[in-house]
Amino acid sequence: MESRDMNAWPSAEISRIATTDDLHIAPFRADDVTYGTPTWIWSVVVDGRLFVRAWNGTRSRWYASAMRQRSGRIIAAGSTFEVDFAPAEPALEEQIDAAYREKYAGSEYLPPMLADGPRAATVEIAPAATEHDRASRNGVRRARPSR
Repeated sequence: MESRDMNAWPSAEISRIATTDDLHIAPFRADDVTYGTPTWIWSVVVDGRLFVRAWNGTRSRWYASAMRQRSGRIIAAGSTFEVDFAPAEPALEEQIDAAYREKYAGSEYLPPMLADGPRAATVEIAPAATEHDRASRNGVRRARPSR
């Protein structure tokens, strides 16, 4: 699933998430049933879309799971959300950097988050697609139940 095919966040939810500094990410484990251990990470919003970066770049365990499983959950702004993950579009890299600079200005941890490693591990997070949405994106046509 490419990020441009992802579901949009409702405006009230993305506004709440945008202002919080408390986001935990938990992609599914390899069994597609068990959630990974929630990991606290920074998040930013660009044009109503949610993005995160892995501090350790593509070697990060949560990042590897998110890219392999493509779904999981986040806990943010006091709520738990079932979500889908996709690599961020490279064309948005500068806007995402700017959002990190604005939200985390003054943090000693900001410069490393703008380095090549974390930039290569930028992930878009969107509300989970329904089974129907996923099937449609994958070109699967679902049979109608017989009556």
